[in-house]
Amino acid sequence: MRAQSRALSNPVALWWAMLTLVSFANIAFWFILYRQLSGGGAAVTHSSDTSSMLALSAAYVFGCAFRSVLPRADVQRICLVDSWLSSVFVGRSVATIAEIAFAAQWAIILAQLGAIADAETAVNMARVIVPIIVVAEICSWYAVVTKNFLYNAIENSLWAVAFLFVGIGLGRLLPEFDGLVRWLLIAGLVGIACYLAFLVVVDVPMYVKRWRIERAAGTPLLHPLVGLRDSATRWTVTHDIEHWREEIAWMSLYFSAAVWGSLALCALSAMNDHLPHDRAQASVAPPAIAQPATVR
Repeated sequence: MRAQSRALSNPVALWWAMLTLVSFANIAFWFILYRQLSGGGAAVTHSSDTSSMLALSAAYVFGCAFRSVLPRADVQRICLVDSWLSSVFVGRSVATIAEIAFAAQWAIILAQLGAIADAETAVNMARVIVPIIVVAEICSWYAVVTKNFLYNAIENSLWAVAFLFVGIGLGRLLPEFDGLVRWLLIAGLVGIACYLAFLVVVDVPMYVKRWRIERAAGTPLLHPLVGLRDSATRWTVTHDIEHWREEIAWMSLYFSAAVWGSLALCALSAMNDHLPHDRAQASVAPPAIAQPATVR
């Protein structure tokens, strides 16, 4: 009983329970969304784009659920469950697939809305998002295998750049739509602004600070091949709040709000036939009046 009481009073255990609960709820919402979109309806269209978005969202939703049930901190090699599934190699592999899928969702929705609105800026932003995130994933892997926090800082800086471009694309689309689509674009912009602020104020400085501490202590870096093997074979189980304190904030937001964004992108993409009806009337110029050139 005392052991159970201590476990329940451990803030890490409570946080872990919250992550797990949210993850199962997210999976349930994905299945509900899948059923609704597969069945079609007045406001949704089942197409190859819808199927692609559902598949990409599944990769992200289930990938984040896996990482919620088996949390770990990559460079530190710490986890909550003593299992080979908690190894950094497995977790980072799952994360790579999930994060590229999430980036692809944003690229698809920007390209889709940009084509409807004839907004070249949004379409151009869509083209660069996935390549940037692929480079970010390479940096993340290099950080993992060498235990160099500087590359985590670079990775998250690239995420900031990618979502700055997403924000530019959404901002360009904002005046082109009315109704529900405009409100969804506004919500997306607010979410991206908060995410960028978190990266700039909290996340990137945290990794830079860790890199400086390790450098000042003279901690040796691992050779990539040695580090790759280390990432697959070594993990330390700890439930100490001091080991997890700095991970809790970003993991909590990442495995909840970001997943909800993935689900929302699926729903928005499935409204393909409805989207032209939400085009802003002001975007159609009267033929008798000469209009100045607009930014596309």
